[in-house]
Parts: sequence; structure tokens; C-alpha cells
Amino acid sequence: MKALAATSLWRDLRFRRFWSAQGVSEFGDRITELALPLIAVTMLDASPSQVGFLTAAVWLPNIASLFIGTWVDHRRDKRPLMIAADLTRTVLLLTLPVAYWSGFLALGHLYAIAILAGTAHVVFNTAYASFFVRLVDREQYLEANSKLSATRSISFMGGPAVAGLLVQWLTAPVAIFVDALTFVFSAVQLGRLKIEPGPAEESGEPMLRRAAAGMRYVLRHPYISRSLGCATTVNFFNLMSTALLVLFASRILGLSAGVIGLAFGIGASGGLLGAVSASPLSRRFGAGPVIAFGAVVFPSSIAIAALAGGPTWLKAVALAVAEFVGAFAVMCFDVPLNALQAAVCHDTMRSRVSGAFSSINYGIRPLGAVAGGFLGTWIGVRETLLVSAAGGLLSVLWLVGSPIIRTRDLTGLEPPEV
Repeated sequence: MKALAATSLWRDLRFRRFWSAQGVSEFGDRITELALPLIAVTMLDASPSQVGFLTAAVWLPNIASLFIGTWVDHRRDKRPLMIAADLTRTVLLLTLPVAYWSGFLALGHLYAIAILAGTAHVVFNTAYASFFVRLVDREQYLEANSKLSATRSISFMGGPAVAGLLVQWLTAPVAIFVDALTFVFSAVQLGRLKIEPGPAEESGEPMLRRAAAGMRYVLRHPYISRSLGCATTVNFFNLMSTALLVLFASRILGLSAGVIGLAFGIGASGGLLGAVSASPLSRRFGAGPVIAFGAVVFPSSIAIAALAGGPTWLKAVALAVAEFVGAFAVMCFDVPLNALQAAVCHDTMRSRVSGAFSSINYGIRPLGAVAGGFLGTWIGVRETLLVSAAGGLLSVLWLVGSPIIRTRDLTGLEPPEV
């Protein structure tokens, strides 16, 4: 049974347990996000194209999200799948320090871990879509998303700084060992949760037909289809810069791992500010306008880092400012959009919708990363970051004339029939 709407999430033991699991694993993710490309750049002398391929490998499994989500929808209890995904990522990440200590570290190993761990991540996320609405009440969607996003933002503040220090002091593979332990904690906390499972889809149709139904639902949905186009455009151009940002900061700006991590951590405080501000801003200005604001400011913020020059401290400041502005804006985009999608999606379609949405929205990321890698080799890394900033502005065009831009709050919103 879900918690009563009147009950504060601060007092909800089940939410606090899940919140702690999410917070710790998110913190570990920030370590790997910095350590993995640093292994490629500093230990394996990877080129911009190779770093682009590595980033693409992380997101490649999302192409299969539609089918994974369809399979997940057939399972009534999603929690065991989430636990299994956490434990799978633990084992995969532990192979990296073992390979390093054994002298067998190679780019191929990094690619394999990125793809397999990314697949486990997709399973977790598609199961989470149905799990979330069993954990909190409809009236708590915005509050819960705000709290979870705030924790994620805090992880972006502390994670990169700690990762940078761990990489400098103990090497990047050892830093990844720490991330592996965070997934163990997450699995334990999820195992302690008592959540009433939601309904499983009882259709006897083949998986391919059910997956196609999920995709049709997404593409015909007046809210989800437009948000998909907007988010996909943002992600394509954002991944062009994300794939090269660590390389840019290390080789072009000449910053050390510790300074890069510190700049990322300081800049990520904008995400915390955005996470706690997104809900009141949405109530004040309306969810739709706040989403549009995020769609414009988030992708364009990378231009601040791309134009960095001068002494080392000024380059580090520019990197931190770019991260701060982008982190604030992405929370203004994500928090109300996630709450909106939760409100207008049918219960029996949630995992399939999450899978269909991710297969396009996240599936475009490998293409963005590869495009960024090739462009970085062809026209230069700094120039590619500027292309990323300019192209990301196109995302807001999807919101023009859509019901999203006119949405003030979630009151009265109902999902269309399946």
C-alpha cells in the first residue's frame, strides 16, 4: 500500500531506504564517469574517436530499451530485477581493477564493461518506472522527483571531486572498485523494501507485437511524443560534448585529474540548486515554461567551457561555471518533465513506455558520442563543443505548439486509453 499523500516523504521509511540506495549508487556512478575516460586517455592513450566510441558503448544498450521494457512489463514484481541489475554491475566493475593489477588492461575491456554495465542499467531503469509509482503517491511525484534529483545533484558535487583525488592518489581502476561497492549497498537497501507489486501485463501477444504497441503509444501520445523529440535532440548534441569533455579538460586546457574533478564537483552544485528550485519554479511559472527554459539553457551552457582560455585557474573556473549553469538547467528540465510523464502514462504501459522512450532518447546518445569523436578529430575538440552548444538549441522547437508548453500543473492530467 502506498504512503498517504499527507505523509511527508521525510517520514516515509520505504522512500528513505530507496533514497539512500539511489544516493549512494549515484555517488559511485560519478566516480566511474570520470575514472573510465581517464583510464582511456591517460593509461591507454586513447584518441578522440576512441573516447567517443567508449562513451557510445555506455549508451549503446539503450537501443534495446523497448524490448527490455516489454520483457520487464511481464514481471509483476520489478524489485528483484533492480537488485539483480545492481549486483551485475558490481561484478562487472570489479573486473577492471583485477585486469589492471594483472597487467591485462585494454580498450576492448573498457568497451565490454561499458556495454554490459549499460545493459544492466537499462534493466534497472525500465523496472524503476513501474516501481516508482508503487513507492509514492501521485500527489508526491514532484516532491519525490525533486528529492531524488537533489541527491543526484549532490553526487555530481562530491563524486567527481572524490574521484579526481582517488584517481591521483590510488589510480583510476581502484577508484572504480569503490563504485562497485556502492551497488552492493543499493542492492541491500532494495532488498529491505516491502513494496506491493503492481499489475503485470497479462497479454499473450508475442513480445515484438507488445513492444510495437508500446512504441505506438509513445509516438501518438500528445505529451510524451513531444517530450521525446525535445529530449532526444538535447541528448544527441549534449553527448557530442560529453564524450570529449574530460579529454578537452585534460589535454586542451591542461588541467589535472584533481582539478577537473574539483571543477565538476563545484559546478554540480548548480544541479542541487536546480533540483530544489524546480518544483517551486514550476508552481510559480508553470511546469511547461520551466521545461522550455531548461531545454534552451542546458545544452548551450557548454559554450562557456569551450571558450575558456588564459591561466589555469581561469580555465578551471570556466569549466566549473559551465557545469553549474548546465546542471541547474537540466534539473529544471528533468524534474517537471519526469513528473509530467508519470502523470500521463497508463499503469500497464509504464515499463514499455520507459523502454520505448529510452530506446530513442538514450539510443541517440551513442550516435552523438561517435559524432562528437569524429568531429573532434576532424575540426578540433573545442570547435566540436561549440557545435554541440548551438545544435542543442534546436530542442526547444519540439515544445512550440505542444500541450507541454501550456501545462501549468499536474492537476487533472489523465493518461489516454491504451
